[in-house]
Amino acid sequence: MQWYKYSFIKLFGIRMKEVSEVEVTTAIDKEQSLKLLEQAGTLILQALNKDTNDPGLIETPKRFAKMIMEQCEGEFVTDKDIIRMFDKCFPQDSEDIVTCCNIPVFSHCEHHLALMYDMTVSIGYYPNGKVIGLSKMARIADMVAKRLQLQERIGNQIKNILSNILETENVIVVVSGKHSCMTARGIKKPEAGTVTVHTSGRFKYIDEQEKFMEIVRLSK
Repeated sequence: MQWYKYSFIKLFGIRMKEVSEVEVTTAIDKEQSLKLLEQAGTLILQALNKDTNDPGLIETPKRFAKMIMEQCEGEFVTDKDIIRMFDKCFPQDSEDIVTCCNIPVFSHCEHHLALMYDMTVSIGYYPNGKVIGLSKMARIADMVAKRLQLQERIGNQIKNILSNILETENVIVVVSGKHSCMTARGIKKPEAGTVTVHTSGRFKYIDEQEKFMEIVRLSK
């Protein structure tokens, strides 16, 4: 497996690898990360030629640090942690598809630390003797998105986590969103959106994908 390093490595103290199964991350102490982020906030202000003693900016590094910690809280849990946190399931004999559509999330791209917004996650699965609470799917999507991410990775991580919890390969995840690294900088195409589809098991078949996408359309 190839390891990827981020420009924010010192802030989050992690290394992350791209994997097809459950991903494992290693994080440093949150208090240490908070201090490093506060220092980073000060450096950003200084780089922008701002007076860090200005009354309006004195508390900005602390606010910046707290904001990043909140928006990237998923960096401090592994996928295995998420599985343990949300593994409560209920017996269910039904073999009909279960869906939770248009879950709003946001994330930040790992290449520019830019916001990914207007982002939704839609999930479907066929039960294998048990179902997971609907709110748990939303919580899983939210936690996975609150990392320095690729949209493609968000969908795969959610799919793999749910497959592990539900003990089924029959899972589909569709992620739709806009990326400010494309809409607000560089080529600046504000209407451009990205949709990624992540499938396993019977959802590899086109007819099952079409059935799920019709459910997503009906849910809007």
